Amino acid sequence: MKTGKVAAIILAAGSGKRMESNVPKQYLEMGGKPILYYSLKAFEESSIDEIILVVGEGEGEYCRKEIIEKYQFLKVNKIVTGGKERYNSVYNGLKASSCDVSYVLIHDGARPFITIETIEEIIKSLSLHKACVVGVPVKDTIKLVNTNGNIENTPDRNKLWAVQTPQAFSYELIKKAYDIIMKELEEDKIESKKQRLNITDDAMILEYTLKTSVRMIKGDYKNIKITTPEDILVGEVFLKIQ
Repeated sequence: MKTGKVAAIILAAGSGKRMESNVPKQYLEMGGKPILYYSLKAFEESSIDEIILVVGEGEGEYCRKEIIEKYQFLKVNKIVTGGKERYNSVYNGLKASSCDVSYVLIHDGARPFITIETIEEIIKSLSLHKACVVGVPVKDTIKLVNTNGNIENTPDRNKLWAVQTPQAFSYELIKKAYDIIMKELEEDKIESKKQRLNITDDAMILEYTLKTSVRMIKGDYKNIKITTPEDILVGEVFLKIQ
């Protein structure tokens, strides 16, 4: 059960260079609707209290008219502009959240197949854990390869999970972690400069700043991130079998 107000930050500020399109990938159509539509729909229909949508510079008005108003997403409380890196965009979303938010879920807008069930499961987990991420056990054998292209070792596959979103946190905890790393980056600390090149998800912010334990919640293999043209073809198939 929810024990406080929950916000969702939906990240849709990426340029999608690997999509080989002049249109940002989140606005490309899949099944007759923009990719971003599907993520927003899932959160709109969940028990989330508010949605903060983070978009690219100059995309706010387009997104408001062509997606939010067109499809009547009533829980989108704010549309804010993202930053150069993912962590900049998340930080902008955190700062735009309502002052009474207790928990926050952070989700990639390019993951259209997130389910309401998974959203509710991770919200439920927040009553026991202050930090949770969605993921799935890897199916393939993974090799650790050095810069010369040589295999160094083979990690135990039973301990390896592919991390997805949403990632959910106590708002106070994740905001504190982001405040720390953003301050360090602003002060140009050498260690932070190294770390920021490798920050690819929000759990890493906690791992780096507060050494906080993060709970893994089993998700869905269909919760893919649309990154390349081939992913859209896969997505079309998923839509047909839903």
